[in-house]
Order: sequence, then structure tokens, then C-alpha cells
Amino acid sequence: MNRGNDPNPFDEEQPEVNPFANAAGSKSRIPKVVASTLGFGQKHDATVDIPLDTMNDSKKKEKELANWEADLNKREREIKRREDAVASAGVPVDDRNWPPFFPIIHHDIANEIPVHAQKLQYLAFASWLGIVLCLVFNVVAITVCWIRGGGAKIFLLAVIYALMGCPLSYVLWYRPLYRAMRTDSALKFGWFFLFYLLHIGFCIFAAIAPPIVFHGKSLTGILAAIDVFGDHVLVGIFYLVGFALFCLESLLSLWVLQKVYAYFRGQK
Repeated sequence: MNRGNDPNPFDEEQPEVNPFANAAGSKSRIPKVVASTLGFGQKHDATVDIPLDTMNDSKKKEKELANWEADLNKREREIKRREDAVASAGVPVDDRNWPPFFPIIHHDIANEIPVHAQKLQYLAFASWLGIVLCLVFNVVAITVCWIRGGGAKIFLLAVIYALMGCPLSYVLWYRPLYRAMRTDSALKFGWFFLFYLLHIGFCIFAAIAPPIVFHGKSLTGILAAIDVFGDHVLVGIFYLVGFALFCLESLLSLWVLQKVYAYFRGQK
């Protein structure tokens, strides 16, 4: 009895697979299995459509934002570099804030000068205001003398002294001292000492008013006051007041010089 064709009762029923069948046929069934397993191509699968234009626009905007941020960072670094260069060069950028009604200079002792040096800086500021007052009153006194027949030459000289002395005193010695107090710069202190000595010399010379170098009556010194007092008492009084102002300015300036020098020696 031939049992070669009898099926094995323990074998599961499955289709015969020829191992030598065309490989293309076996490959054609793999996508179906995968699709069935993963759910691709099913009836109730959800589909997501992503437009390519939207993706391109998003990438373009991200690229523009990145470029803008890089440009902004570059500008910030450049500004910081310039500020550091200006600060290292000792050239502070200051806004004009004094006097309040017509700002012409930068002046903020309370916020920029160290607390322990503010009193001395105010004293130096009073000295600068003092020379301004002396030169302005000198013009007033000389004007009175000119009206009384003193001549136009002395009036023009007095005006020149005021127009040159007020700004030059600020630029040559007060501003260097102000910056020296801010930065503790020895160079600024040296610049101040040099021109402040010239300032003191001018104040003493103006208080005496000898008839040399400058025209004698163009400064309200004691010698000029004695000279004009005999002719016009009123003019002599103006000259005596000018002489007193120059004397006070000289004494105040000597005091400031001594105080600043002591401060500078203490800082070294």
C-alpha cells in the first residue's frame, strides 16, 4: 500500500512554496504584508498632506531670522569695541547738561566723581566760577571807565580777556581736573597742575595790574585803581571791587592747588 501520497495529519495546511520560484514573485508579496502590518493603504487610514511651499517658506524665514540675528550680534560687538576704544583712549563721551537753562558743558559731580573727592571738586568748580566772575566784572568796570573817557582800547582788551579766559580756563585746567578725578589719571593731574599755575599767576598779575605786557587800565588791579581813583571816584570804586575779586580768586586758587596736590599725593 502506497503511503507516499497520504497527507500528514499533524502538518498544518499551507500552500506549497517553491523555493526556486521567481524571486520577483516573492518580492511582490512583501509590500502587501508590510502594508497590512503597518496599516498603510487601509481604508480608514488618515492621510497628512504637507505642502512643499509651506516647508520652503518656513526654512526661508528661519534662515532670514538667523541672518538678522547674526547681523545684530555683529553690530553689538562693533559698538562695544568702539566704546572700549573710546574708554581706553580716555575720551569720555559726555552730554552737555550745565547750566540747565542753556547747557554748554558736561558737569555732574554727584554721579561721576567719587564721594571722597566731591568736596574738592566743588571747591575747584568754585574757583573756575570765580575767574569767570572776575573777568566778567572786569569788563563791567572797564566799560564804566570807557564811558568816563578811558578810551575804547582798554574796553576791547577787557572783552578779549573775558572771551578767551572763560573757555580756556575750563578747557585747560578745570576739565582735566574733572576727568582726573573720574579716572585717577596721572597725566590729567599733571596737565591740571601746569595750567593751574599759569592761572594763579594771571590772577596775581591782574590783582596788581602793572602797566606792562597788558595795558594797565584794562585790568582792575590795585595800581590801575589808584591811577583812576583821583580822576573819577566811581570808576575807582569799580576798580577796587575788581581788585578785591582778583585777590579772593588768587587765595582760593592757592588753596585749591594745595588741596589737589595733597589728594594726588595720597592717591599715589
